[in-house]
Amino acid sequence: MNHLIVFAHPNNESLNSTLLYALEMHLKRQDHTVKTRNLYELKFDPVLSLSDMQGQRIGQVAEEVALEQDFIRWADCITFIHPIWWTGLPAIFKGYIDRVFSYGFAYCYEAGKQHGLLSGKQAVVINTHGKSQPEYQAIGMDKALALTSDVGIYNYCGMALKRHLYFDNADRATRDTIEQWINHIESVFA
Repeated sequence: MNHLIVFAHPNNESLNSTLLYALEMHLKRQDHTVKTRNLYELKFDPVLSLSDMQGQRIGQVAEEVALEQDFIRWADCITFIHPIWWTGLPAIFKGYIDRVFSYGFAYCYEAGKQHGLLSGKQAVVINTHGKSQPEYQAIGMDKALALTSDVGIYNYCGMALKRHLYFDNADRATRDTIEQWINHIESVFA
């Protein structure tokens, strides 16, 4: 199976990086083909410009966007790994979605009805955040996060969401907790 991992964290020694490296190794041990797009290492430009918007409507995208779209076309399963910052996506990741999941590539409208164009692709989302699950549940943030990303991005574009993993209290995670999380991630890709 072709696995694409889209990763967004500026620190290569972060918890998110630890989870990324563990997943890469697990998938390779299972003889999957793995490609990783580290948005910070790529210095991906997250700014959706007027030129981008105009080009999307006529099927013309910037070269760096076309490259990322080729990776998505290639993949059977796409895993997105990033922290939750300010109850949302890191800016570079949001910009990746804005530019790469473009009209005519990830979705379109026919007779006024929206259609996702990435059907047949699985998505797995792995997020870390500092708050606890009970804190997010108490204010409804767990549902808000699922609605905005799972429904508002991945399902909207036709992808089948295999799993969305939230790892809470990430800034206080112990080595044992991290090992449990890695085992959980590996079980998703068993």
